[in-house]
Amino acid sequence: MRPLGGLLTAMVTPFRADGRVNEEGAVALGRHLLANGSDGLVVCGTTGESPTLGDDEMVSLVSVMVSELGGEALIAAGAGSNSTHHACHLAERMAATGADALLSVTGYYNRPNRRGVVRHYEEVARAAGGTRVIVYNIPSRTTVNLDPELLAELAQIDGIEAVKQSNTAELQPIDGMTLLTGNDEDLARCLDVGGAGGIHVSSHIVGAEMRRMFDEPDQRAEIHRRLSPLFAAMFCTASPIPVKTALNLLGHDVGGLRLPLVEADESELEIIRGALERHGLIRPHHAPPLNPVHAA
Repeated sequence: MRPLGGLLTAMVTPFRADGRVNEEGAVALGRHLLANGSDGLVVCGTTGESPTLGDDEMVSLVSVMVSELGGEALIAAGAGSNSTHHACHLAERMAATGADALLSVTGYYNRPNRRGVVRHYEEVARAAGGTRVIVYNIPSRTTVNLDPELLAELAQIDGIEAVKQSNTAELQPIDGMTLLTGNDEDLARCLDVGGAGGIHVSSHIVGAEMRRMFDEPDQRAEIHRRLSPLFAAMFCTASPIPVKTALNLLGHDVGGLRLPLVEADESELEIIRGALERHGLIRPHHAPPLNPVHAA
């Protein structure tokens, strides 16, 4: 059983020109990520546009990723919903794909109280049937916060193994639960406090550099400082708009987005392109052409 840790990429979902899921493109992107720093992949999470994917699309994509890449790396599947019935249905189907773990977000919009949160995760863990569950705490999207005391209570549920913590203010170890950060900016701090890693977006672009935070702890602060502007650019507007834009600029055909997400506008594109240029990932947009006399 692979550990729930390391550098896990919250993978985008590539789309074809007609808007259908590009499963072959997802496998190709997954191979690239695993060859460039990622220890595993989270498929059909929010970065993968799960709110606009149908259940059958999600299960099919996870099945393909497990079949093609599951022998090489950890594959976690998004299986969250603000309906406990739907979350359990997804958990059962995703567990049947052979995914190593399930990522399950707290109830958004209907905003359950503490007792409701506990009951929700008890049912999700039961439906997962032994597949490990990662609790996802992201109050900026759900308005529900799982404070450390509540997380400690959830850690007592069989099958609840980890937390993806996106509340920066409460990034701290929890007894009985593997700590993963959900914010790119928090990776260095998470590792410093004893966390196991994180589920990240910028690892699509600079995975090998982020991997060095694990391998070269003495250089961790400097690596973080150097990557911080790129982290900011990847969240200059609603994710995954920036990272999909960046991937397309870098030559990875991941296609467009599904409404209500829209393509980056000119000002957003300039931020994203500028960050890639300053990091040396692409040539400056307005750079003069090479002098053919000296090009050789």
